[in-house]
Amino acid sequence: EEIEISMQVIWYIIIAALIDSSLGLIGAFSIFLSKSKFKKLIWILVAFAAGTLFAGGIAHLFIRGIKEVGVNNAINLFIFGFLLFYILERFIKWHHCHKIKCKVHPISYLILIGDGVHNVVDGLVIASTFLVNIDLGIITTIMIIAHEVPQELGNYAVTVYGGFSKLRALMYNFFAQSTCILGSVFGYYLANFFNYSLLIPFAAGGFVYIAASDLIPMLHEEANVKKSLISFSILVLGIVFMLLLKELI
Repeated sequence: EEIEISMQVIWYIIIAALIDSSLGLIGAFSIFLSKSKFKKLIWILVAFAAGTLFAGGIAHLFIRGIKEVGVNNAINLFIFGFLLFYILERFIKWHHCHKIKCKVHPISYLILIGDGVHNVVDGLVIASTFLVNIDLGIITTIMIIAHEVPQELGNYAVTVYGGFSKLRALMYNFFAQSTCILGSVFGYYLANFFNYSLLIPFAAGGFVYIAASDLIPMLHEEANVKKSLISFSILVLGIVFMLLLKELI
């Protein structure tokens, strides 16, 4: 029975990593969209991702982290994850750009390198959460996908803006996204050497940082009252979605 459960977990990790990696090709859909429609789509996805990351990070990962590693450890790791994401974004230029044009024009290769490192971490988180509990792994994968969709659309747009051809930008973003598979492999095998539950509250801090520092401030940039209300409603929808998911799973 233990072998069957172990193989089941392995398959869940593999499938989740492959799904996440395939998001690197999502830019292909934007080839057929106008710039205005592309911008509107990103705006909707950013609002939804902000809600899912914020609610999921607290209601799912942080609460689960408390159960796994205790209150004090969970709080410390949550804060550490939050601060580390700040440092990475501020000083190593790890910036999740979701716009067609950024205020500070990023270097295409730097975005791809940063995205590759980010996806290794995502793979570690996916593997570690599935090893704790399959339901938690599924929820975490949903949260990661909710964030990756607008991020990958944004990364694709920025690399094209930075001088890449559409095909080259698509392939490079796919390669950067595929490092999630590498991270998931490391996450599975490293579980034998350290307590992988420690990554859960750490990831929660990182997800809340992304929602609070990157995504929600973007929504505040919209001056139109009607559009602001729509984005707020979508953000709330993302929160409600994750809270309902917590009750159902």
